[in-house]
Amino acid sequence: MTEVRTVLVVGAGAMGAQIAMVSALAGYRTSIVDVDTAALDPALAMLHERLNGWVARGRLTVDERDAAFGRLTATADLTVAASDADLVVEAVVERLDVKRGLFERLGRICPSGAILTSNSSGFVPSAMADASGRPDRFCNMHFFNPALVMRCVEVVRGPATSDETVSAVAGAAVRMGKDPVVLDKEIPGFVANRIVNAVRDEAVALYEAGVATIPAIDEICRTALGHPLGPFELQDLTGLDIGYLTKQARYAESGDPRDLPSRSLAERVERGDLGRKTGRGWYEYAPDGTRVVGEANRQHGGSLAGPD
Repeated sequence: MTEVRTVLVVGAGAMGAQIAMVSALAGYRTSIVDVDTAALDPALAMLHERLNGWVARGRLTVDERDAAFGRLTATADLTVAASDADLVVEAVVERLDVKRGLFERLGRICPSGAILTSNSSGFVPSAMADASGRPDRFCNMHFFNPALVMRCVEVVRGPATSDETVSAVAGAAVRMGKDPVVLDKEIPGFVANRIVNAVRDEAVALYEAGVATIPAIDEICRTALGHPLGPFELQDLTGLDIGYLTKQARYAESGDPRDLPSRSLAERVERGDLGRKTGRGWYEYAPDGTRVVGEANRQHGGSLAGPD
């Protein structure tokens, strides 16, 4: 069985950066790679800000913070970073062609014993595994946002995934301080996101039908159902483009018009309003991520019920 010593995370977005730091904090020598070199500095800055906050609150010592960053390398050179990787976590855009192209390349440049995983919950292992040339050493390793905090990791095996691969990935998740749940049957969305997406779709339907405003729906989900974030707040946190691309992929597979993105979601994505990362989604945000109370938020779901 593969002994994981070196971890490679491909994709320096919010999820990829956090997964890389989770790995480095666990003691793994970790590389984070992004072909967009402009994404690397902001990712590292975000991680420094988060860990500095932990140090200030006594959750982490200065030495532990510095040691974690000492184990983390950020680079645009995938070939070099992959040359000694034992475990790869893919966290790139939710487009199947991009993921398959990446795994085809990783299958060629990673050591023969390396395990390849995807953080995707929209695409099942069998949609990507064959591109890697090593379907027995392939599974999904689905972290939840924010990955630095959320403990659950869904480890999803494909039809060809070996028991040894599942065991190694689950073991790595445990070392990272996570609670892995192994799913032996693949299904788009897996478990958590299928439940969350059902809530999200109903919330959007209620909003578009004029039943309640966006803030009202979020508040009810928080105060009546105990959700830490309302469905619209959660979409803004994770990125509206993620949900949009997932819905498009689901429709491409099913052909069912009910799987298409909703009108209000599609309009926002087409405008480039993707949530906190762009400063506007269902709500509007200041540069530091705090929600702005103003005209834009009133338009997106103020005191009057109904869609904009």
